[in-house]
Amino acid sequence: MKVIVIIPAAGLGTRMGSSTATAQGRQRSKQFVELDGSPILMHTLRKFTACAQVDEIWVAMRKSEIEAFTPELAAAKLEKPVHTVEGGEHRQQSVANALRAANAAEDDVVLVHDAVRPFIAVETIEAVIAAVATHGAVIVGMPAVDTIKQVERTSDGAIVKTTIPREQIVQAQTPQAARYGILRRVIDEAEGEGFLATDESSLLERAGYPVHVVMGSSRNIKITTPADLELAEFFLSIEHHHPLSR
Repeated sequence: MKVIVIIPAAGLGTRMGSSTATAQGRQRSKQFVELDGSPILMHTLRKFTACAQVDEIWVAMRKSEIEAFTPELAAAKLEKPVHTVEGGEHRQQSVANALRAANAAEDDVVLVHDAVRPFIAVETIEAVIAAVATHGAVIVGMPAVDTIKQVERTSDGAIVKTTIPREQIVQAQTPQAARYGILRRVIDEAEGEGFLATDESSLLERAGYPVHVVMGSSRNIKITTPADLELAEFFLSIEHHHPLSR
C-alpha cells in the first residue's frame, strides 16, 4: 500500500489582501506568502515529508507558478519525492489532475491537504492514514465551540431559523483522505454530472460513503487573512523553541 499526498495549490486567494502584493503590484498566491523566510507551502510540504509513511507528494499549481517554484523545490532537497502537476480553476479539478497523474493502485491511500495549513501534526497525519486503512474515507475535524445557528438570508439580512446542537457539528479541516479507487470514482462521477464540491468529503458523502472523523487540532489553521499570518508566526516561534510541540 502506497500513501500519496495531494496538495491543491492553484488558487489565488483574495482575503490576504495587500500583504500578498508584489513590488510590481501583482497578486501572489497566498501559499507563496513567506513565513519565517520560506513560502507557507514549503512549511506544509516539510510536515508531510517528515512522516515516514508518506511515499510521494503531488502539488497542483498554476502553470506559471510551477515554473517559478520548481528551482526552489529542488533547492529544498526534501526527503520525499514531490511532483508538480498543473491545477484547475477549482480545487476539485486540481485534485482530479493529480489523481490522474499519480501512478496509484485502487487500495493506495490518498490524503488531500490545504496548501496553507502548515501546522498539521505528523501524529495527525499518521492517525488519518491508519483510519483510512480501517474505514476507507476520513476527514480531520474539530468539535464546534461556538453556538451554531442556521439562518435564512433575506434582503434585510440574515434571520435565525434554528440552533444546531454543537454535539452534532464538527469543523472540517484537512487532510481529507480515502482509498485511491474510491476518491477517483467519486470525482469522475461528479465531473460527469457537472457537480462541483468544495471539499473531498462532500463528494464522498454525495456518493454514499461513510466518512469518519479523526480529531484535529486548534493549531491546524488555514492561513487566509493577515490575522491568520500573525497567529502562524506565533505558532512557528513555539515550534522553534519547543520542537516536541510540533
